[in-house]
Amino acid sequence: MIQGGHALAGTVTPTGNKNAALPILAAVLLTDEEVILENVPDILDVHAMLAILDDLGVSVREEADGALAFKAATITRTALDPDLCRRIRASVLFAGPLLAREASIRLPLPGGDFIGRRRIDTHLMAFRALGAEIAEVDRAYEMSHTGLRGAEIFLDEASVTATENVLMAAVLAEGRTVVLNAASEPHVQDLANFLVSLGARIDGIGTNRLIIDGVERLSGGRYRIGPDYIEIASFIGLAAITGSDLVIDDARPEDMRAILLGFGRLGIHVEWLPDGSLRVPPDQSLEIVADEGGAIPKIDDGPWPAFPADLTSIATAVATQARGEVMIFEKMFENRLFFVDKLVAMGARIILCDPHRVVVSGPAQLYGERVESPDIRAGMAMLIAGLAAKGTTTIGNITQIDRGYERIDERLRAVGARIERVDD
Repeated sequence: MIQGGHALAGTVTPTGNKNAALPILAAVLLTDEEVILENVPDILDVHAMLAILDDLGVSVREEADGALAFKAATITRTALDPDLCRRIRASVLFAGPLLAREASIRLPLPGGDFIGRRRIDTHLMAFRALGAEIAEVDRAYEMSHTGLRGAEIFLDEASVTATENVLMAAVLAEGRTVVLNAASEPHVQDLANFLVSLGARIDGIGTNRLIIDGVERLSGGRYRIGPDYIEIASFIGLAAITGSDLVIDDARPEDMRAILLGFGRLGIHVEWLPDGSLRVPPDQSLEIVADEGGAIPKIDDGPWPAFPADLTSIATAVATQARGEVMIFEKMFENRLFFVDKLVAMGARIILCDPHRVVVSGPAQLYGERVESPDIRAGMAMLIAGLAAKGTTTIGNITQIDRGYERIDERLRAVGARIERVDD
């Protein structure tokens, strides 16, 4: 429950990058030595990955400093539990490291957000190129090989999870693997840097051409997961439309370029402080910057380094409070923008043009309503709208928000938000 219309003030610290933590957790299977991970976000999606690791026989313990220590000395099963995999889309990320360590595995169809079709064809194509044989049996993929071998692989889409899966499979494969049209998002870079810290040989990190020279084994080690730039952007958006004065620690400028360019079209400006933190000044005059000739501007997503797809929902909520008109064009998922009817119920002026595009006219006075969260980012977008709304907003199905944002109610209360978690 959110009492809207109140400015916030203070400092927030982003948690570890959710989208980096999930593949890195899967990657601990690649070594039988101990791996210690710092800055792992305490979110439901991480809990789901930990449950799968436990089911595979991986020991997990919490260190005194809050880090998590893992040891996959032996893998006790190679058929992933369908019920556990149904809980999370990222269960598909266990395929790469399991194939690297085992001659045969069984991967059930993954679950996750219903924001549109999420194909795994690219993953399977890459595994086959490395020498795996794959058959679909009873809604699961049975994969086997007599030894993975390096290959040149052109991905048919710059898929983040497919890039991560082929990285994890290739680091222990024989010979050289070249991945073309690879994804290069910060979380892909984080996974690659983690693997290198364990002894993997990877060149081209941060580009769309990765070269992996297989090694016989990886060692253990200690690694800190980077900050979540999607969470940082979420804080920027909520600060801007509530007139808040927020400082966000640990905001890497190199991760924020496209985001700040897109937010700049909505009139948001930020300040970089000498200590590397980012400040969102209060009382911003949010005015949409028209394209040349007065044309309606567009914020559209794309593969890195373009504006991230995970932020189109957040940008839509922010645009409701900016003066002017803007099109939000979500190219990746055909269902992600279907949540806008909930913002319309709160008073937003939004036209849903088709499954991928909305036009937002602002500013609109938002009013508190009872809404349901259909996915992680839509849930956060509605939370942001609720903070700016007049009256009380009640958000149901907040399990979706908890999947990607750690203790968001507590952290926002610490900077003045009137928000509480209640039993319903």
